[in-house]
Amino acid sequence: MIMRISTRTIFDHGKNQLASLQTNMSRIQQQLSTGRKNLAPSDDPIATARALEITQSQSVNTQLVTNRQNARSSLSQEEVALSSTTSLLQDVKTLAVNGGNGSMTNADRGMIAVELEARLTDLLGIANTADGAGGYLFSGYKDSIPFARTSTGAIYQGDQGERTLQVGSTRTLAISDSGSSIFEANPTGNGTFQTGADPANVTRGGSGIISPGSVTDANAITNHQYEINFSRTPGSPGIPDTVTYTVTDLTLGQPVPPNPNPPDPIPYKSGETIAFDGLQFEIHGNPADQDKFTVNPSNKKSIFETLQDVITALRSDATGEVGQAKLNNLLNSANANIDNAIDNVLSVRASVGARLKEMDYLDSAGEDLNIQYASTLSDLQDVDTITAISNFTQQQISLEAAQKSYKTLTSLSLFNFIG
Repeated sequence: MIMRISTRTIFDHGKNQLASLQTNMSRIQQQLSTGRKNLAPSDDPIATARALEITQSQSVNTQLVTNRQNARSSLSQEEVALSSTTSLLQDVKTLAVNGGNGSMTNADRGMIAVELEARLTDLLGIANTADGAGGYLFSGYKDSIPFARTSTGAIYQGDQGERTLQVGSTRTLAISDSGSSIFEANPTGNGTFQTGADPANVTRGGSGIISPGSVTDANAITNHQYEINFSRTPGSPGIPDTVTYTVTDLTLGQPVPPNPNPPDPIPYKSGETIAFDGLQFEIHGNPADQDKFTVNPSNKKSIFETLQDVITALRSDATGEVGQAKLNNLLNSANANIDNAIDNVLSVRASVGARLKEMDYLDSAGEDLNIQYASTLSDLQDVDTITAISNFTQQQISLEAAQKSYKTLTSLSLFNFIG
């Protein structure tokens, strides 16, 4: 049986075939020009959805890179400020030690006090360092200036907040430290207890100098308040004065064991170690009758207040043995506080350094993630150029063959043979 095909059917079928081939060829051409194998979400819905998720994760990772750059900038500023603080406090310590030299006159110490005034102003400037973004490095969450000068040093006007920033998908990092924790939270004395001389010792003519002391047994420390009371019995010609002392636990209101009650006086010898309840210290010089020395638990003190104490001490009269003893007692206490302040600043610097180091690791991990994301997106979106060119060439040959056959087929007509 012979099927008759109309001329219109031949034309329509040929046009449809040519249009289909041209569409396929055009699609491959777009893939080559854009570098994407999926030109519309409908081409591969699953791959498109997955690519969107990867793109979002990539954007988050890019933002985290920016966050780490901002965090590193802030922490680097803090590191510079803390480095300057360390150098300044070490300079202050040197000046304070020089100020205790017994060969200096009151005028010499006055000049050192003037220099320390400048150091105090410099330290206040460091503590009030701006962060370059309209705020201050050490003000906590507040935008106001952290420290204001007072007659006793400086007062903190910020808060205890630490500004944080998300620097990893699951990591939030502190990018600042409160000024209070750096410049005010400095332990006094040796960090466990602090020794001191009764101011009235000067009026009694005593020249005893007490050392900051140290801990011998941390388990025996009571954190009580103690008082060392001296008694001097005048001697006779050829026989020196008899100097003794007793130790009283003011917290319990009783003598310190192993002394009986009432306590037996302990003979005093200049520079000899005095030890009880897990602590020890020395007293040098010649305490007067009824002179007192104290041992109290360590507390917190502002470094600005400590510097002001040093300045005040250096400007006081320190002539004679009694005056020199008063100055040395004040400077010994201040020097111990300065050492603690330096240790505290170094501790914060170590924390800042650890945070900067952590961001180096996070940067490395972020770079690895970016490579992984780019590779996954390439697999999902990028066209295989070699395959696409091969398909384009094949479609081109097919289209040319179809065009030629269409031309030949449409040119066949019975009228061409009727003469």
